[in-house]
Amino acid sequence: MVLRHEPTARQMRLAVELRRLRDAAGLSATEAAALLGTGRVQISHIESGLAGVSEQRLRRLAAHYVCTDEALIGALIAMATDRTRGWWEEYRGLLPTPFLDLAELEHHATFLREAQFLYIPGPLQTEDYARAVFSYRVPELPEEELELRVRHRMQRKVILESPAPTEYEAVIHEAALRIMVGDRATSRSQLTRLIEISEADHITVRVIPFDLEGFAGAASAMTYAGGPVPKLDTVVRDGPHGAVFIDSEGQLGAFRTLLRKVEGASLDPQRSRDFIHRLAKEL
Repeated sequence: MVLRHEPTARQMRLAVELRRLRDAAGLSATEAAALLGTGRVQISHIESGLAGVSEQRLRRLAAHYVCTDEALIGALIAMATDRTRGWWEEYRGLLPTPFLDLAELEHHATFLREAQFLYIPGPLQTEDYARAVFSYRVPELPEEELELRVRHRMQRKVILESPAPTEYEAVIHEAALRIMVGDRATSRSQLTRLIEISEADHITVRVIPFDLEGFAGAASAMTYAGGPVPKLDTVVRDGPHGAVFIDSEGQLGAFRTLLRKVEGASLDPQRSRDFIHRLAKEL
């Protein structure tokens, strides 16, 4: 069997979930391998994302692990048998892997929630805004890579613009709306874009104003991606060395609570549109 050189985040998530099911059943990798009539190394490869697993074997493992959650099993089978080669694959080897993993996560998400405090969320950015963000990187990006990153970010909008768009909600702090990442024209155009896109039925934009009292959640920036079942939800946060994907059940519960607090502190959609409109007129 040919092993994967670099599993995607989605393939790694399947591997992690299978390992969690085995651990919950109290079985060792050697015992699980015996149940499949294979070796421990094969189980190790499956649980590290280096090797795939067939639907038949996955169902056998789930039965041995006494997993009765049919919705979860079905979702794991869909992950195991998915052969999608999305638009992001054209960037493999050209951009860092987390860019591709994020696009793949967004593609498969049943819904998306974002909370951002210093930047406009990626799928809502205009081309000039995104170019200004990437141009500020240190060390500076070669022109070719900068344009690749901008093009990739623009293509992420497909989740919002396809015939079957993803339900999307963004909570944006006033700071992100006021910071002029680019020039004045870029900022005005970006705010106008937010107003226009927030009119779509599947998109909700909420604003947290500066003058809100008692808000201490400015460190709560995140992307929350809904899975086919809640156990397969994922949180993405920016870390010192790039994006961090979070999927443990305990942490997901904490981030759900945190996201509810952030959303509860924001203006309703109509007041948020009015707020952004006033800011745009000031520019």
